[in-house]
Amino acid sequence: MRFKKSHFKNLLFLGIAALFIIPQTRLPIQVFVNKGLALFSPSVADVSEQEHIGDVNWQLIANTGETLNFEDTKEKVVLVNFWATWCAPCIAEMPSMHKLYDDYNNKIEFVFISGEPSKTVNKFLAKNEYTFKVYQPVTAYPEVFHVETIPRTFLIDTKGNIVIDKTGAANWNSDTVRATIDDLLK
Repeated sequence: MRFKKSHFKNLLFLGIAALFIIPQTRLPIQVFVNKGLALFSPSVADVSEQEHIGDVNWQLIANTGETLNFEDTKEKVVLVNFWATWCAPCIAEMPSMHKLYDDYNNKIEFVFISGEPSKTVNKFLAKNEYTFKVYQPVTAYPEVFHVETIPRTFLIDTKGNIVIDKTGAANWNSDTVRATIDDLLK
């Protein structure tokens, strides 16, 4: 009996489907796929479409034990990223986030937010050699962020306007993002 081309396609499809079902292979495959999506830079919102965050009295605690009142970021350029260690798109975009952080951490505020326990976050950070702080909310999330899915990232200017509002993986170390931040710092 000859092996038909359609049989090969069916077996290939079943093999790929099985890889997505098996827990040990699902996350690495999802991260790989999302890295392809994270090649694109996020879009800058038109000035007329930028939302203003206003006064945000939001208490956070870092994985290092430090506290932050989001009000303290007022009049600064701030990048806020909601993510989790189990989230494939989050994992896919983290290398670009960390490169941006390495170059801009003394110029802008980075507020990485995860609802996971510090132990889980610290293990993930150490494994990947990421050096940024990760915060957990102490008080309720401000409605202005409208976070329903992760990753969700906001770039906020010194006047409190959301310049970039991106859901999903993106290339945060792109020329577009860097140029946008540089313009906001002028």
